[in-house]
Amino acid sequence: MNFSGFIRCILIFLVSIAMICEADPRISEAGLICGTNRSSPAATIIPIFVKAMEVVSQRVTDHNWGSHGVNSTNISIYGLANCYQDLPHQDCMLCYAASRTRLPRCLPGKSGRIYLDGCFLRYDYYNFFNETTDSANDKVNCSSSIGVATGQELDTLNASAGNLIEQLTGRAVANGGFASMHLNGVYGLAQCWKTVSRKGCRECLDKASRDIKGCFPNRDVRALIAGCYLRYSTQNFLNDPSQSSSSRVSKGVIVAIVLGVTAFMMLALSAAYTARKRSLKRKRERINLGKLSNSYKKSSLNFKYENLEKATNYFDPSTKVGQGGNGSVYKGTLPNGNVIAVKRLFFNTRQWVDEFFNEVNLIHGIEHKNLVKLLGCSIEGPESLLVYEFVTNKSLDQYLFDKNKIKILNWEERFRIIVGTAEGIDFLHRGSEIRIIHRDIKSSNVLLDENLEAKIADFGLARCFAADKTHLSTGIAGTLGYMAPEYLVKGQLTEKADVYSYGVLVLEIVCGRKSIAFADDSGSLIQTVWKLYTTNQVTESVDPLLDGDFPREEASKVLKVGLLCTQASVALRPSMREVVQMLTCEGYQIPEPCQPPFLNSSLLAGGSVKSSIRSLVTNALSKFDESSSYTNTTGSSSMRSASTGPHRSDEFLLKESENRK
Repeated sequence: MNFSGFIRCILIFLVSIAMICEADPRISEAGLICGTNRSSPAATIIPIFVKAMEVVSQRVTDHNWGSHGVNSTNISIYGLANCYQDLPHQDCMLCYAASRTRLPRCLPGKSGRIYLDGCFLRYDYYNFFNETTDSANDKVNCSSSIGVATGQELDTLNASAGNLIEQLTGRAVANGGFASMHLNGVYGLAQCWKTVSRKGCRECLDKASRDIKGCFPNRDVRALIAGCYLRYSTQNFLNDPSQSSSSRVSKGVIVAIVLGVTAFMMLALSAAYTARKRSLKRKRERINLGKLSNSYKKSSLNFKYENLEKATNYFDPSTKVGQGGNGSVYKGTLPNGNVIAVKRLFFNTRQWVDEFFNEVNLIHGIEHKNLVKLLGCSIEGPESLLVYEFVTNKSLDQYLFDKNKIKILNWEERFRIIVGTAEGIDFLHRGSEIRIIHRDIKSSNVLLDENLEAKIADFGLARCFAADKTHLSTGIAGTLGYMAPEYLVKGQLTEKADVYSYGVLVLEIVCGRKSIAFADDSGSLIQTVWKLYTTNQVTESVDPLLDGDFPREEASKVLKVGLLCTQASVALRPSMREVVQMLTCEGYQIPEPCQPPFLNSSLLAGGSVKSSIRSLVTNALSKFDESSSYTNTTGSSSMRSASTGPHRSDEFLLKESENRK
């Protein structure tokens, strides 16, 4: 651990001690409700969710509550967080942090609301800020760890709790939406959300009062209503301002002083250390950049920035032909008349130029009829540019999925694209001493030339490793729906990850339908094809736009290869060399595929599993790893399924969705 990391650990430790001593954030979960389901993909929903939560978080930091809505072309998300008014600011922040960690269990498709004993958090796809009641999702939590009143205590509790609720709700409406009190050994709290009007607060608490009385004689009860929260308990759960002002002051002042002095000293040391480290790093980068620039100027890969700028008419929007997660692509014409594609990259040159140039050298040396040729690059202008050969007929997805299709591909054209893509990937995997894994095989990364021949493009996510390596551990990158399950869960990458993505692509080309990894109740494309395959009706899944004009035996073979490539077990997937042979060699024996991942109906039906992408993938992997445990291969042993820990946070999901672009 470096010095900066050590300091951060010390600070976290000290702050944790202070929080344990002083905080009572009431983070027990009273209820989690995952409601309305949306058909939009995770990659669309999650970035908007995170954007809304960023604003809500800042407002909670400033005011102990906050609301915000984010509108986009396809979907809108609204978020609301509200700490209960008796909770001190520090406890409010801890409670909100706990709710933010737990609420993403409802993602990606469903709306969600979570009630903790100290705060409330909700997001939905419509403006619910003035909503007071919700007959579909309002509920009461009668469960209690402190039991049920009996005997003489029963009559006392019923009377005291009833009187308490009546007084409490009246005070809350009169006092701006909050009240807390105790009566004859019963404690209560009522909180309306800040976005609800006074009339709405009364309506909400009236319903909460009626619902909560149905739980008598439980000793601890909570009403969880769309616009408010109501609780009574025989145990004191309230934060008493008078006690906090006396008992907390002495301890709080001491802890604050000690932490303040310690933090100041450590931050000062950390700042000095960080400044020194950055200074040395920049010096090394200047030296390396100078060396690289000298060798680069002599390279045949060198394109002058100003020449590429002129070739694209200064990156005129009319010359833009594509957009990806790591750059925009423009059509350009060089002075000699050659037409090129120029990709503007969204990166800081100083931080990554060395690695970038090495990858350019690697990919530049690879030529194949089914790979887009990299002509060179420019790294000395205000931004980094890649120069590719220009491919005339755009990307495959525009032929398959656009509403206004450029052209309906016939079967011969589709089969030629499928074979050509397979040959291109096989060349990446086996065409040189260094294996190259593309990591983002999908329809938008397959371009079509003037003869509608496939050319694989966009090596921005490619990774390379030597032939003696069985797998590479790497950060997750790629597109949801195309990523292999073992890579999505564990980040262990082999060329079989490309095989899985290729299998999904094959099914899309044949069926003319987009694959969705986390589909609605109609099932994903893989599920649909598998069901038809098990009933000997697999050709029923062929794109209806072909109007039956295709060879059924050949189509059945291609779909079988697609299913075989999408096996959950790495060991059961063929290599791309074998795929090419299956498609092009008559009489080649194709193994029978097993059920692909994401298809177990009990898993898809289970609400708890649908709320967790990682859990779904892990269950599928576990099942198929067990079924293939007899296979004695290096790949299967290195890819054995393992426990994956807690749910991923929305920050991690956002990273995946950004990579999807």
